[in-house]
Amino acid sequence: MSLSRRALLVVAAGSVLAGCQKARENGDRGAATAVPPGPASATTAPAPATTPPAISAASPAPAETPAPTAAGPRPGRAEVVARYGGVAPEEWGLEVSRVITGLPGGERTTALTFDACGGPGGNGYDADLIDFLRAHDVPATLFLNARWIDANPAEFDRLAADPLFEIGNHGSVHRPLSVRGRSAYGIAGTRDVGEVYDEVADNAEKLTGLLGHPPGFFRSGTAHYDDIATRIVADLGERVAGFTVNGDGGATLGASEVRREVTTAPPGAIVIAHMNHPGGGTAPGIAAAVPALLASGRRFVRLSEALG
Repeated sequence: MSLSRRALLVVAAGSVLAGCQKARENGDRGAATAVPPGPASATTAPAPATTPPAISAASPAPAETPAPTAAGPRPGRAEVVARYGGVAPEEWGLEVSRVITGLPGGERTTALTFDACGGPGGNGYDADLIDFLRAHDVPATLFLNARWIDANPAEFDRLAADPLFEIGNHGSVHRPLSVRGRSAYGIAGTRDVGEVYDEVADNAEKLTGLLGHPPGFFRSGTAHYDDIATRIVADLGERVAGFTVNGDGGATLGASEVRREVTTAPPGAIVIAHMNHPGGGTAPGIAAAVPALLASGRRFVRLSEALG
Protein backbone atom coordinates (compact mmCIF):
# COMPACT_ATOMS: atom_id res chain seq x y z
CA MET A 1 0.00 0.00 0.00
CA SER A 2 1.30 3.43 -0.87
CA LEU A 3 1.48 6.19 1.68
CA SER A 4 -1.25 8.02 -0.20
CA ARG A 5 -3.51 5.01 0.32
CA ARG A 6 -2.64 5.04 4.01
CA ALA A 7 -3.60 8.70 4.18
CA LEU A 8 -6.96 7.96 2.59
CA LEU A 9 -7.67 5.43 5.32
CA VAL A 10 -7.04 7.97 8.02
CA VAL A 11 -9.16 10.61 6.34
CA ALA A 12 -11.99 8.10 6.09
CA ALA A 13 -11.68 7.06 9.71
CA GLY A 14 -11.46 10.64 10.90
CA SER A 15 -11.12 11.54 14.54
CA VAL A 16 -12.09 8.09 15.80
CA LEU A 17 -8.52 6.98 15.10
CA ALA A 18 -7.08 8.06 18.44
CA GLY A 19 -4.59 5.28 18.93
CA CYS A 20 -6.12 2.29 20.68
CA GLN A 21 -7.71 4.69 23.13
CA LYS A 22 -10.72 5.88 21.11
CA ALA A 23 -12.52 3.23 19.14
CA ARG A 24 -15.92 2.65 17.67
CA GLU A 25 -17.86 -0.35 18.94
CA ASN A 26 -16.04 -2.50 16.43
CA GLY A 27 -12.99 -0.30 16.33
CA ASP A 28 -9.57 0.40 17.67
CA ARG A 29 -6.72 2.55 16.49
CA GLY A 30 -5.63 3.58 13.05
CA ALA A 31 -1.95 3.49 12.52
CA ALA A 32 -1.55 5.20 9.26
CA THR A 33 -0.49 8.58 8.16
CA ALA A 34 -0.40 12.21 8.76
CA VAL A 35 1.82 13.21 11.63
CA PRO A 36 -0.23 14.65 14.48
CA PRO A 37 0.43 18.20 15.68
CA GLY A 38 3.23 18.73 18.11
CA PRO A 39 6.12 20.97 19.03
CA ALA A 40 8.37 19.88 16.17
CA SER A 41 7.72 20.21 12.46
CA ALA A 42 5.75 17.43 10.76
CA THR A 43 7.56 14.74 8.84
CA THR A 44 6.98 14.90 5.10
CA ALA A 45 5.80 11.57 3.74
CA PRO A 46 7.98 10.08 1.03
CA ALA A 47 6.59 9.42 -2.42
CA PRO A 48 4.70 6.14 -2.83
CA ALA A 49 6.81 3.18 -3.86
CA THR A 50 5.86 0.24 -6.01
CA THR A 51 7.59 -2.17 -3.64
CA PRO A 52 7.49 -2.20 0.16
CA PRO A 53 10.14 -0.01 1.74
CA ALA A 54 12.95 -1.60 3.68
CA ILE A 55 14.37 -0.48 6.99
CA SER A 56 14.54 3.30 7.07
CA ALA A 57 18.08 4.66 6.82
CA ALA A 58 19.58 5.66 10.14
CA SER A 59 20.31 9.32 10.77
CA PRO A 60 23.73 10.43 12.07
CA ALA A 61 25.04 9.94 15.62
CA PRO A 62 24.92 9.38 18.46
CA ALA A 63 26.14 5.84 18.01
CA GLU A 64 24.18 3.41 20.12
CA THR A 65 25.63 0.74 22.35
CA PRO A 66 25.81 -2.79 20.93
CA ALA A 67 22.52 -4.65 21.21
CA PRO A 68 22.44 -6.94 24.25
CA THR A 69 22.70 -10.67 23.77
CA ALA A 70 21.55 -13.64 25.77
CA ALA A 71 24.95 -13.55 27.49
CA GLY A 72 24.76 -9.87 28.39
CA PRO A 73 22.22 -7.72 30.23
CA ARG A 74 20.27 -4.86 28.75
CA PRO A 75 21.62 -1.40 29.61
CA GLY A 76 20.01 0.06 32.70
CA ARG A 77 17.66 3.02 32.82
CA ALA A 78 20.24 5.43 34.22
CA GLU A 79 22.75 4.45 31.52
CA VAL A 80 20.25 5.06 28.73
CA VAL A 81 19.11 8.38 30.24
CA ALA A 82 22.72 9.54 30.51
CA ARG A 83 23.44 8.52 26.93
CA TYR A 84 20.44 10.12 25.22
CA GLY A 85 19.06 12.70 27.66
CA GLY A 86 20.66 15.66 25.92
CA VAL A 87 20.15 14.51 22.32
CA ALA A 88 17.42 16.18 20.24
CA PRO A 89 15.45 14.02 17.80
CA GLU A 90 15.44 14.88 14.11
CA GLU A 91 12.61 12.63 12.88
CA TRP A 92 9.06 11.88 13.96
CA GLY A 93 6.29 9.74 12.50
CA LEU A 94 5.55 6.30 11.12
CA GLU A 95 8.65 5.85 8.96
CA VAL A 96 11.76 7.03 10.75
CA SER A 97 15.21 5.52 11.13
CA ARG A 98 15.23 1.87 12.24
CA VAL A 99 11.50 1.30 11.67
CA ILE A 100 11.01 -1.82 9.52
CA THR A 101 8.23 -1.14 7.03
CA GLY A 102 8.58 -4.08 4.66
CA LEU A 103 10.09 -7.52 4.20
CA PRO A 104 13.15 -8.31 2.09
CA GLY A 105 12.32 -8.61 -1.59
CA GLY A 106 12.47 -11.64 -3.82
CA GLU A 107 9.78 -13.81 -2.27
CA ARG A 108 6.00 -13.83 -2.36
CA THR A 109 5.65 -13.41 1.38
CA THR A 110 3.40 -11.37 3.64
CA ALA A 111 3.66 -10.89 7.40
CA LEU A 112 0.37 -10.60 9.25
CA THR A 113 0.77 -8.72 12.53
CA PHE A 114 -1.97 -8.15 15.09
CA ASP A 115 -1.92 -5.69 17.99
CA ALA A 116 -3.65 -6.17 21.34
CA CYS A 117 -3.63 -2.71 22.88
CA GLY A 118 -5.13 -3.30 26.33
CA GLY A 119 -6.55 -0.88 28.86
CA PRO A 120 -8.87 1.78 27.40
CA GLY A 121 -7.90 0.53 23.94
CA GLY A 122 -9.64 -2.78 24.58
CA ASN A 123 -8.87 -5.97 26.47
CA GLY A 124 -11.00 -8.16 24.23
CA TYR A 125 -9.81 -11.34 22.54
CA ASP A 126 -10.84 -12.09 18.95
CA ALA A 127 -11.13 -15.86 19.16
CA ASP A 128 -12.66 -16.04 15.67
CA LEU A 129 -9.55 -14.46 14.18
CA ILE A 130 -7.12 -16.72 16.03
CA ASP A 131 -9.21 -19.82 15.30
CA PHE A 132 -9.19 -18.98 11.59
CA LEU A 133 -5.40 -18.56 11.54
CA ARG A 134 -4.99 -21.90 13.29
CA ALA A 135 -7.44 -23.70 11.01
CA HIS A 136 -5.55 -22.51 7.92
CA ASP A 137 -2.08 -22.86 9.45
CA VAL A 138 -1.35 -19.17 8.89
CA PRO A 139 1.45 -17.81 11.11
CA ALA A 140 1.38 -14.31 12.57
CA THR A 141 3.26 -11.99 14.89
CA LEU A 142 1.17 -10.80 17.85
CA PHE A 143 2.07 -7.52 19.54
CA LEU A 144 0.72 -7.65 23.09
CA ASN A 145 0.46 -4.77 25.55
CA ALA A 146 1.21 -5.46 29.22
CA ARG A 147 -2.36 -4.58 30.26
CA TRP A 148 -3.86 -6.97 27.71
CA ILE A 149 -1.62 -9.76 29.00
CA ASP A 150 -2.75 -9.10 32.57
CA ALA A 151 -6.41 -9.16 31.50
CA ASN A 152 -6.08 -12.37 29.43
CA PRO A 153 -3.67 -14.73 31.22
CA ALA A 154 -5.20 -17.96 29.92
CA GLU A 155 -5.39 -16.73 26.33
CA PHE A 156 -1.83 -15.46 26.56
CA ASP A 157 -0.57 -18.84 27.75
CA ARG A 158 -2.24 -20.62 24.83
CA LEU A 159 -0.92 -18.13 22.28
CA ALA A 160 2.61 -18.25 23.70
CA ALA A 161 2.60 -22.05 23.57
CA ASP A 162 1.43 -22.16 19.94
CA PRO A 163 4.39 -22.33 17.49
CA LEU A 164 2.22 -20.74 14.81
CA PHE A 165 2.59 -17.40 16.58
CA GLU A 166 5.42 -15.27 17.88
CA ILE A 167 4.87 -12.67 20.58
CA GLY A 168 6.07 -9.08 20.19
CA ASN A 169 6.28 -6.20 22.65
CA HIS A 170 3.47 -3.62 22.37
CA GLY A 171 4.57 -1.55 25.32
CA SER A 172 3.50 -1.12 28.90
CA VAL A 173 0.74 1.50 28.61
CA HIS A 174 0.45 1.91 24.82
CA ARG A 175 2.07 5.29 24.14
CA PRO A 176 3.72 6.85 21.09
CA LEU A 177 7.47 6.63 21.60
CA SER A 178 9.00 10.08 21.89
CA VAL A 179 11.75 11.68 23.96
CA ARG A 180 9.99 15.04 23.77
CA GLY A 181 6.35 14.17 24.51
CA ARG A 182 5.08 14.16 20.93
CA SER A 183 1.51 12.89 20.57
CA ALA A 184 -0.29 10.91 17.88
CA TYR A 185 -4.06 10.71 17.31
CA GLY A 186 -4.56 12.62 20.56
CA ILE A 187 -2.54 10.12 22.60
CA ALA A 188 0.24 11.70 24.64
CA GLY A 189 3.62 10.17 23.99
CA THR A 190 6.40 9.35 26.38
CA ARG A 191 7.84 12.61 27.70
CA ASP A 192 11.53 11.85 27.99
CA VAL A 193 14.22 9.20 27.63
CA GLY A 194 13.33 7.59 30.95
CA GLU A 195 9.70 7.12 29.93
CA VAL A 196 10.76 5.65 26.59
CA TYR A 197 12.89 3.16 28.49
CA ASP A 198 10.02 2.26 30.81
CA GLU A 199 7.52 1.80 27.98
CA VAL A 200 9.80 -0.67 26.23
CA ALA A 201 11.73 -2.35 29.04
CA ASP A 202 8.91 -2.96 31.53
CA ASN A 203 6.86 -5.05 29.12
CA ALA A 204 10.01 -6.69 27.76
CA GLU A 205 10.81 -7.84 31.28
CA LYS A 206 7.27 -9.18 31.70
CA LEU A 207 7.41 -11.04 28.39
CA THR A 208 10.86 -12.43 29.09
CA GLY A 209 9.63 -13.90 32.35
CA LEU A 210 6.55 -15.41 30.73
CA LEU A 211 8.14 -16.65 27.51
CA GLY A 212 11.54 -17.64 28.81
CA HIS A 213 13.25 -15.41 26.23
CA PRO A 214 13.14 -11.70 25.38
CA PRO A 215 10.85 -10.43 22.61
CA GLY A 216 12.59 -9.70 19.33
CA PHE A 217 10.27 -6.98 18.01
CA PHE A 218 8.62 -3.86 19.43
CA ARG A 219 5.73 -1.77 18.15
CA SER A 220 4.62 1.32 20.03
CA GLY A 221 1.09 2.47 20.66
CA THR A 222 0.02 4.29 17.44
CA ALA A 223 3.24 3.06 15.71
CA HIS A 224 4.74 6.56 15.98
CA TYR A 225 8.37 7.18 16.98
CA ASP A 226 11.17 9.67 16.95
CA ASP A 227 14.63 8.60 15.87
CA ILE A 228 16.13 8.75 19.38
CA ALA A 229 13.39 6.47 20.70
CA THR A 230 14.10 3.90 18.00
CA ARG A 231 17.78 3.98 18.95
CA ILE A 232 16.79 3.22 22.52
CA VAL A 233 14.69 0.26 21.36
CA ALA A 234 17.74 -1.04 19.49
CA ASP A 235 19.93 -0.62 22.57
CA LEU A 236 17.39 -2.72 24.47
CA GLY A 237 17.80 -5.54 21.95
CA GLU A 238 14.56 -5.24 19.99
CA ARG A 239 13.73 -4.22 16.43
CA VAL A 240 10.97 -1.74 15.63
CA ALA A 241 8.15 -3.16 13.52
CA GLY A 242 6.27 -0.70 11.40
CA PHE A 243 3.91 -1.69 8.61
CA THR A 244 3.23 -1.48 4.89
CA VAL A 245 -0.55 -1.96 4.87
CA ASN A 246 -3.07 -0.79 7.46
CA GLY A 247 -5.31 -3.82 7.21
CA ASP A 248 -8.21 -2.80 9.42
CA GLY A 249 -7.86 0.97 9.82
CA GLY A 250 -7.37 0.64 13.55
CA ALA A 251 -10.16 -1.97 13.75
CA THR A 252 -12.65 0.58 12.39
CA LEU A 253 -13.07 -0.97 8.94
CA GLY A 254 -15.84 -3.35 7.99
CA ALA A 255 -15.19 -6.87 6.74
CA SER A 256 -15.33 -5.97 3.04
CA GLU A 257 -12.87 -3.13 3.52
CA VAL A 258 -10.49 -5.34 5.49
CA ARG A 259 -10.71 -7.96 2.75
CA ARG A 260 -9.85 -5.35 0.11
CA GLU A 261 -6.87 -3.95 2.03
CA VAL A 262 -5.38 -7.35 2.80
CA THR A 263 -6.07 -8.85 -0.63
CA THR A 264 -4.27 -5.97 -2.34
CA ALA A 265 -1.23 -6.12 -0.02
CA PRO A 266 1.83 -6.51 -2.25
CA PRO A 267 4.41 -9.26 -1.79
CA GLY A 268 6.78 -8.24 0.97
CA ALA A 269 4.12 -6.36 2.91
CA ILE A 270 3.79 -6.16 6.67
CA VAL A 271 0.06 -5.94 7.44
CA ILE A 272 -1.05 -4.34 10.70
CA ALA A 273 -4.45 -5.21 12.20
CA HIS A 274 -5.95 -5.89 15.63
CA MET A 275 -6.90 -8.92 17.69
CA ASN A 276 -8.51 -7.20 20.69
CA HIS A 277 -11.86 -6.17 19.20
CA PRO A 278 -14.00 -9.27 18.64
CA GLY A 279 -17.16 -8.71 16.68
CA GLY A 280 -15.60 -6.17 14.33
CA GLY A 281 -14.62 -6.47 10.71
CA THR A 282 -11.10 -7.76 11.23
CA ALA A 283 -11.75 -11.50 11.63
CA PRO A 284 -14.27 -11.89 8.78
CA GLY A 285 -12.20 -9.63 6.54
CA ILE A 286 -9.03 -11.65 7.13
CA ALA A 287 -11.00 -14.87 6.62
CA ALA A 288 -12.23 -13.59 3.26
CA ALA A 289 -8.82 -12.39 2.07
CA VAL A 290 -6.36 -15.08 3.12
CA PRO A 291 -7.67 -18.11 1.15
CA ALA A 292 -7.44 -16.22 -2.14
CA LEU A 293 -3.91 -15.10 -1.36
CA LEU A 294 -2.88 -18.65 -0.45
CA ALA A 295 -4.39 -19.92 -3.69
CA SER A 296 -2.35 -17.36 -5.63
CA GLY A 297 0.88 -18.66 -4.10
CA ARG A 298 1.33 -16.11 -1.35
CA ARG A 299 3.21 -17.39 1.71
CA PHE A 300 2.58 -15.99 5.19
CA VAL A 301 5.46 -15.65 7.63
CA ARG A 302 6.26 -14.48 11.13
CA LEU A 303 8.51 -11.44 11.22
CA SER A 304 11.41 -13.43 12.60
CA GLU A 305 11.20 -15.86 9.66
CA ALA A 306 11.57 -13.09 7.12
CA LEU A 307 13.96 -10.85 9.02
CA GLY A 308 16.09 -13.37 10.84
